[in-house]
Amino acid sequence: MTTESFKALVLNEQAGEVQSSIQTLSKDDLPEGDVLVSVAYSGLNYKDGLALTGKGKIVRSYPMVPGIDFSGTVVESASPDYKPGDQVVLTGWGVGERYWGGYEQLARVRSEWLVPLPEGLDLQQVMSIGTAGLTAMLCVLTLEEHGLVPTMERELLVTGAGGGVGGVAVAVLANLGYKVVAATGRTETHAYLKDLGAHDILDRNVLSVAGKPMEKERWGAAVDTVGGDTLAGVIRSMAYNSSIAACGNAGGIALNTTVLPFILRGVNLLGVESVVCPKPRRQEAWSRLSRDLPRSAFEPMTQVVKLEDVPNYGRQILKGQVRGRIVVDLQA
Repeated sequence: MTTESFKALVLNEQAGEVQSSIQTLSKDDLPEGDVLVSVAYSGLNYKDGLALTGKGKIVRSYPMVPGIDFSGTVVESASPDYKPGDQVVLTGWGVGERYWGGYEQLARVRSEWLVPLPEGLDLQQVMSIGTAGLTAMLCVLTLEEHGLVPTMERELLVTGAGGGVGGVAVAVLANLGYKVVAATGRTETHAYLKDLGAHDILDRNVLSVAGKPMEKERWGAAVDTVGGDTLAGVIRSMAYNSSIAACGNAGGIALNTTVLPFILRGVNLLGVESVVCPKPRRQEAWSRLSRDLPRSAFEPMTQVVKLEDVPNYGRQILKGQVRGRIVVDLQA
């Protein structure tokens, strides 16, 4: 790869079908932006799987280079915040959806979308954590701002624990000393979640069973990555004055619940958005991830693949067949 030509995975739509191909592009093909980055690694997330298959109307226009995050090294910069040689990370801001994303060896982006590589992490490690890990830590920060402390006696619940966000949330919270119950419908992930520090495993189907507006108090706090009936079930069993950090809707956007848990128990439902996130907040989250996510947690849950492998893994992630994190090596 040179700054004049590079490989990229490009999506196009023909007769309503999304097709992907590896293409050789030039720097002149790139969109506008004030920073040019040589991309080292990108992540493969659920949203990327939707974009690759044309589901969920993730991509807003074609042609599109998918990939919602990446890490790399600045090649050229018109921004006073970055200079050539700086190592950077990009998450969110519509890349891979509205703007060309991480599945390209060279990317031109806006400087405000970037943050410096967090101290203590390298370019591959930061994508092993990726948007999923950033989202998980944003959930932890939000819960801490609403009273979560390590001395809490009640158990904490993480739903969708077999996925990227859930797995990092389990690992971080367990490392901070909490008793974490991991809810998942994938029995093959039980040993993996125990290795991440889960105190116990719960069948996610138990949470989505219809019940009374309020059940017995159990959870001192929760991270919900699923939404839908799962979130409704979690709300019913939250303890008095507890909080839920909700960051996903794979289970649906409808919420079949009542106001009773919110009025009678003071339950807080806190939405967490990782796409358009202010730079200071992103830097705080990355700093905490570098400190509070043990390397022994995220390194075993990472699989590195080539750009050519991305479409196949995108289909697998939508089928729930991917455990942990998939990192795409753009240098290969």
